[in-house]
Amino acid sequence: MSDIGFPILSLLLAVPLVGAAVCLFVGASAARLVALLATLINFVIGIVLWASYDPAGAQWQFVERADIFGPFSYALGIDGIALMLIMLTVFLMPICIGASWNAIAKRVPEYMSAFLFMETLVIGVFAAQDIFLFYIFFEAGLIPMYLIIGIWGGQDRIYAAYKFFLYTLLGSVLMLIAILWMVRAAGTAAIPELMVYDFAPQAQTWLWLAFFASFAVKMPMWPVHTWLPDAHVQAPTAGSVILAGVLLKLGGYGMLRFSLPMFPEASAQFMWLIFGLSMVAVVYTSLVALVQQDMKKLIAYSSVAHMAIVTVGLFAFNQQGLEGSIILMLSHGLVSGALFLCVGVVYDRLHTREISRYGGLSINMPTYAVFFLLFTMASIGLPGTSGFVGEFLALAGTYQASTWAALICTTGIILGAAYSLYLYRRVAFGEQKNVDAAAMSDLSMRELWLLAPLAGAALWMGIYPESFLQPIRRDVSMIVERIDRAKPASDSQLVENVGWTERFRTVREEHHENTAAGGAH
Repeated sequence: MSDIGFPILSLLLAVPLVGAAVCLFVGASAARLVALLATLINFVIGIVLWASYDPAGAQWQFVERADIFGPFSYALGIDGIALMLIMLTVFLMPICIGASWNAIAKRVPEYMSAFLFMETLVIGVFAAQDIFLFYIFFEAGLIPMYLIIGIWGGQDRIYAAYKFFLYTLLGSVLMLIAILWMVRAAGTAAIPELMVYDFAPQAQTWLWLAFFASFAVKMPMWPVHTWLPDAHVQAPTAGSVILAGVLLKLGGYGMLRFSLPMFPEASAQFMWLIFGLSMVAVVYTSLVALVQQDMKKLIAYSSVAHMAIVTVGLFAFNQQGLEGSIILMLSHGLVSGALFLCVGVVYDRLHTREISRYGGLSINMPTYAVFFLLFTMASIGLPGTSGFVGEFLALAGTYQASTWAALICTTGIILGAAYSLYLYRRVAFGEQKNVDAAAMSDLSMRELWLLAPLAGAALWMGIYPESFLQPIRRDVSMIVERIDRAKPASDSQLVENVGWTERFRTVREEHHENTAAGGAH
C-alpha cells in the first residue's frame, strides 16, 4: 500500500501487463480493443496520480515497498520528475495504439501485447526506487522494442533491430558492474539513499563512466547515435513515436537520477566532455538532417540534435538548465512523436517517405498541413509552443556555465529552423507534380483524434509552462543543492582567473627584477 492507502503505482504497472496477457489469447479485432482500453485506463489513472501529487509534500510520494531477498526489494515511489515522465508515457500510449489500428495487419495480438508490455516496463523505470528493480525494468524495455522493429518493421528491419539491441545492451553491462559495487559500498540498494550517499571521488570517476556508457547510448549522444536513424526508418509509425517520445528519455532520466546526484564530483570533472560531445552533435546532426531525402531520417537526426541541448542543460549545474532540459524532454516527446505521426499519415496513403514524392499537400490536405505546420514550429521553438520554453531555459542555463556552448547550441537551433522549414516547404507547398500525391485525401476522423491531443498539449506547455514546472521545481532544487558543492567554474570565470594569474605573474617578475637591481647596487 502506498502513502495514500492505495497501491496506485502497482496498478499503473498491472493494467497494461494484464492487457498484454489478454491480447495473446484473443483475435485481432479484440486485441485492438483490449489494448486501447488498457492504455486509456492507465491514462485516467495517470491523471488521478497527477491530481493527487502534492508539490509541497514529501519528496517521494505514493511509496510502496515489499522486501524480497537480501538488499533487493519491490520498491516504488515517484517525485515530480518521474511524475511528468510517467504522464508523458501514459499520454502517448493510447495514441500509439490508435496509430496502429489499420497500419498493422499481421500478428496483431502479439503487436498489441508488445506495446502494452513496454508500457509496464517504461513506467517501472520511472517509478522504481530499488536500483536492481530499476535495472531490470531499464534493460527489459529493450525486448518489446526489439520485437516491434524486427517483426513489424521495414525491409531492413533485422539489421536495424540487431543494431538497436547490441548498441543499447553493450553499455548496460558496465552499468550492472557499477551497481553491484555501489550496493556493496553503500550497504543499500535504495535509490533515495544512494542519491545522498557520498562515494569517494576516485570511485565516482569510474562509476560515472560506467553509467554514462549506458545513458549516452540511450539518449543517444554523438558518436553512439548511429543506431537511431536506422531504428526509426525501419520501425512502424507507432514504434517511432514511442521510441522518440519515451525511450530516448530513459538516458536523460538516468543522468538526473544517478549521474548528477550520486556522482557530483565526477559530473563536474566530465562537464566539458558532455559539452564538447553535445556541441558537435547539435551542429553535425543538424547538417546531416539538411541533406536527408527520407522524412523519417530527417526527423531522427533532428532528435539527436534536440537531445544534445538536453544534455548541455543537464550539466549546466544550475536550476534553469535542469528545468529547461526536463521541459525539453517532455516537449520533444510530444513534438517528435507528432512529427512521426504526420509522416505515418502520408506513408499510409502513398507508401513512401521520399520527400521528392510529395509537394503541394496544402491544396488537397489543408487540415493535415495545419497540424504539420504547428508541430514544425514547435520543433523549431516558436514562442507559444512547448519547444520554446524548454530550449530557452536550457540555453539560458547553459549560458551561465559557458558562453561558447550556448552560442554553438544556438546555431544548432538556427540550423534546425532551416531543415524543418525546408522539409515543410517541399511537402506542403510548391507545385503538385505527382498525381497520386495530389489525389490523397485529408485527415480521417481517427487521424484527427490522434493529432489534436498532441497539438493541444504542445500549446498548453508553451502558453502555461508553470503547470509542468511546478511539480519538478522542488526536486530540481534538491539536485542543484546536491551538485552545487562540486560546481565547476564557468568559462568566463576561467578567463577572469587566467587574467588575474597573468597580472600576478607580471607583478612578481617586476618585483624580482627590482630586488635583483637593488642587490647589484
